[in-house]
This record gives sequence, structure tokens and C-alpha cells, in this order.
Amino acid sequence: MGTAATRREFAGSTVVGHVDTKSHNHAAETSTIPPSERGRPSSVVIAGAGIIGLTTAWRLRRRGIEVTVLDDAPVSGASFAAAGMLAPVSEVIWDQPTLYPLMVESGRIYRDFAAAIAHDVGHDIGYLESSTFVCAGDSADRQTLNELLELQHRMGMTVNRISVSQARAAEPALGPGCVGVVDIPGDHQVDPRRLCGAILEFLGDRVVPTRASEVLFNEDHRAIGLRGANGKSYRADHVVLAAGVDTGAITGIPQALTDLLRPVRGEVLRLRVPEALRPLVTRTIRGVVQGNAVYIVPRADGTIVLGATTREDDMVGVRAEGVHQLLRDAHRLVPGILDCEIYEMTAKARPGSPDDVPMVGRVGDGLTVSMGYFRHGILLAAIGSRIGADIVCGTEKDNNPALLAAVNPFRFGNR
Repeated sequence: MGTAATRREFAGSTVVGHVDTKSHNHAAETSTIPPSERGRPSSVVIAGAGIIGLTTAWRLRRRGIEVTVLDDAPVSGASFAAAGMLAPVSEVIWDQPTLYPLMVESGRIYRDFAAAIAHDVGHDIGYLESSTFVCAGDSADRQTLNELLELQHRMGMTVNRISVSQARAAEPALGPGCVGVVDIPGDHQVDPRRLCGAILEFLGDRVVPTRASEVLFNEDHRAIGLRGANGKSYRADHVVLAAGVDTGAITGIPQALTDLLRPVRGEVLRLRVPEALRPLVTRTIRGVVQGNAVYIVPRADGTIVLGATTREDDMVGVRAEGVHQLLRDAHRLVPGILDCEIYEMTAKARPGSPDDVPMVGRVGDGLTVSMGYFRHGILLAAIGSRIGADIVCGTEKDNNPALLAAVNPFRFGNR
């Protein structure tokens, strides 16, 4: 298998390169009218340099607005650990009807979103349009897969049941433990570290290495900036809070909002595939194994991201039980995973909301939040950053009202 595998390319993958940014159909991003003439802020300060803070800053900067981002450790939280699956179809959940339209819309615009970032920095960011295989580990898991397939078909999603032999022809590393496969052509992937790194490169010294500690207000209780942990004040016309689970530590935010955030940790492993076995797999392999979810996401450099557990406890580090579960379940689907070298283990906290749907909206005069993305931050970055930037600029009505209602920070009756 190893010799054959080394001759295979990333099946069905398309690397999105540079595009003309003028091709974007969201008018606010390509306007050349000075912000002051459109009634928009001329400056914005953002707390948080994870995927949401950075992509929001990128969109605002493209609109001609001066931005400053405060973070003492950029891209070191959930965005650093994330695998980068763009999976609105395979992530569909029975009891989250408001989340799915957000995921679909974000998936729809992601190609142009990724291409525009690549254009701005002059290199690609690891966006691949290979399909995703979802596999079952035993007969009970196959029934779960069948139920998911039925739901997906009812919702009009494009999913294809394929035989195990067809799947193995495309991915020879699939083992005998794989007893059912669904191919999802519209579920793709991006490398979050390359994406975030590209925006850090784009923003340059606009990212200030200090943590936001306090929202500054004037006598009319309008937000006028942020104070950093370094003691300095960063004044701006508008403030955006996008610091993930750390948002609640910033003073000046209504407690009714910060009390809604909860940290949800999960183990994620990164492995290096031996040269003789590369590529071990050529597309994202998701699975249900004894009821547990597992995913294997390949990178073009011969590494693999393996994840992810979900737990809400007090352990900050990597839990041995989670590592064992991931390796056991991945081995069931792709036995060659045990031949790989583990070179990194993380268990970062993902910011969850009560319904696991983000909270994006204006929460005060000159103050906007964009938080609570849970495990969908990478996928939802395209739509979340657009809505956030539109709210800052006063053009949120350019978006579907149902999407705005879905992410309203006060939807829980917490105003």
C-alpha cells in the first residue's frame, strides 16, 4: 500500500490561489468611498487575535478602516488547535435548526473568502476542495450513519452513499473496520494556522502584543477604546470583542453576556506520516466508531490532524483517556495511523454559547461582540466576520434577517 500511496495525489483537491478582489459580490468590502463619508467608523480596536478577531480585522481593513488588534498570544487558543474542517453537511445536527443555515452560507462563500485572503498576502492558505468520507465502524454505527444520511437527504443536501470497495479504491488505507461510507463532495478543509498566519502577515504591526483588559467608555457610556494589560489605552471609534473564552475576563462587558460563555475542551493530535506511507489518506476521513465521532484530516506536508474529543471539566491539559480514544477509533478506520509519529497534542478551550450558536451583534453604543463559536469557528469565520464587520459599519441589513436573528446576542432574554 505504501508504494501505491506515494504515487497518489490529493484526490479531487483544488488549491484556491489568487483572485481579483473586485469580483466579490458583497458590496461593502469593495467600496472605495472613505469611511467618514459613509457614516462608518474610521477606526476600530479589536480584542482577540484568533480566527474571528483576525478575519473581522481583515474585512474592516479591506473596507478602508484603520484597525488595531490586541492579543498577547495571537493564534494560540482554539484556532491554533483546530483541524479546519469546512463541513456544513456532515456537521448537521438534529436539534440545531438555526446553526445549519449559518454553516451553509459560510460554506457557500468560503471559496471566495479564502481566495481573497490568499490574494492579499500573495500565497495560498491551505484551502482544499477535496470531498469528505464519513465512515461507520460497526453495524450500530452504520445505522447511525443511515439516520444521518436520511436527515441530510430530507434537507436537500448533496451526499452520496458509496460501497466500501469504492471507498477503498479511492483511499486504500481504509481498514476492514470500515463497514459503511458516505461521500460528501461539498465538505472541504482549510489549514487554520496558515489562514491566521496569512492575516497576521497582512495586518503586520496593527496586531499589538498585549491582552485587552478593559473597555473604555466616555461620559455618555459610549465605548471609545480598550485598555491593554500593558497599561496603555487604545482609542477607536468602535470596539469589537472577539477574544474567545477570554472575552469574559475583559471588564466593562455586561455580565448577562459573559455568563453565557463556557469553555469546552477537546483533545486534538497532530501526527507525522512516515515517508513510505504518504499520503496515508488524501481527503478528510470522518467516522462514527462505537458512537464516538472521530476525524482524520490530512495536510499536503505529510502530517495529519486527528480529533477531537469534547469535554467540560477542569483539566486544562491533555487527558490520557482522550488520546487513547482518538487513536483507538482512528485505528478502527485507518489502521496505518498507529505507524505515525505523534508530534503535538493540544486540548484548547472552545467558546460555547447556551445553544452552541455564535453571539454576534451590537451590545452597546460603539461596542460589538463576536463570540461563542464553539467547535465551528473556522467554518463560520467567513460569515461571522462578514456579519461582524457589517454591524460595525452599519450595513448589517445586507445580510439575511434570519441569520442576524440566529446570532443575536440577546436571543436568550439576557438584555
